[in-house]
Amino acid sequence: MSSADENKALVRRFLEAMGEGNLELMKEIMAADFIDRSLLPGQESDRESYLRAVAEEQAAFSYTSLTIEDQIAEGDKVVTRYKSRGNHDRGEFMGLAPTGNEFEVTITFVHRIAGGKIAEEWAEGTGELELLERRVEQERIERVRVEQELGVARTIQQTSLPERVPELEGWQIAPYYQPAREVSGDFYNFFELEEGQVGVVVGDATGKGVPAALVVSATCSMLRAIAQDPGYSPGKVLARVNETLLARIPPNMFVTCFYAILDPKSGRLSYANAGHNLPCCRHEHAVSELSARGMPLGLMPQMSYEENETDLAPAECVLFYTDGLVEAHNPQGEMFGTPRLRSLLSERPEGGRGLSATLMEELQRFTGEGWEQEDDITLLTLKRSATRS
Repeated sequence: MSSADENKALVRRFLEAMGEGNLELMKEIMAADFIDRSLLPGQESDRESYLRAVAEEQAAFSYTSLTIEDQIAEGDKVVTRYKSRGNHDRGEFMGLAPTGNEFEVTITFVHRIAGGKIAEEWAEGTGELELLERRVEQERIERVRVEQELGVARTIQQTSLPERVPELEGWQIAPYYQPAREVSGDFYNFFELEEGQVGVVVGDATGKGVPAALVVSATCSMLRAIAQDPGYSPGKVLARVNETLLARIPPNMFVTCFYAILDPKSGRLSYANAGHNLPCCRHEHAVSELSARGMPLGLMPQMSYEENETDLAPAECVLFYTDGLVEAHNPQGEMFGTPRLRSLLSERPEGGRGLSATLMEELQRFTGEGWEQEDDITLLTLKRSATRS
């Protein structure tokens, strides 16, 4: 047998081993310093990476067949044209999820033989383009699906927010809501109660997208319905919502929220907390937190929620907020934090929209240019006028 015929036979054995997924035989035929020149996406130019790519292909296709159509040998080079067929129904390949379709690939290989082993390989084929085109189309469909889901989630979330802010004589109520790119679970709402009282709630559901939006919608509906019962104080409202939500919330999700009832005439604010960030109350010369203990909603049954109350004097202000503000990070990884927030509140006399604008300006200064918002940011200020009406 001539050396050309021997080289052709060697390449034939190599390609047949490739079709069978016989990596040991392939390794035996390849030189130790094999340099691959026909690289798949993510493949390195070495023997082990080449073998790994073949193994991944075998794992992705339920069957493969290989037909050698022509071979030409001259000197230390062997040119082979072959067809390979396989059903892509097992796993991901070249970034393409299983399609269940049969693919046919026509490839022309050029192998260089050295010392009775394959030392180098070049290849050009037609089937890979089809795979890449399908992957691009699959990614496009997935992007459309995600955008549609986010659109639905945003609509659900927007309908959960109140259409108007209560107008109370002697009070300023100013909400601020800035969503992140992805739909998260922030919410706020107001409930008109008996004897002119007003319920105020700010909260955050874990998760993103449609599941978080649905949980927010359900929680707001429950809070509104249960809060109408005149016998229910803030702690009792949260306890009742917790029991109702437990039967409906998806696994591994929960809701934090702070619920307060304001009596506009007396300035009394009674409140309870379900694992949420503690609102900050700004007095004349100090800032304190409205502290109350309680587990997030939807985690455990038969929870009780501590209730407290405070009297808001003229010019005093309460800031309700979600963690999108205090957990924002600057380029150095430092967190904005609650101490920074309290310090800013003690220095700034303004309230309402002016306070929200000031805090967002400080956040922008802290995070710097090019900051990508990590989470929704919700601020709600409740301020009593400086003079009694």
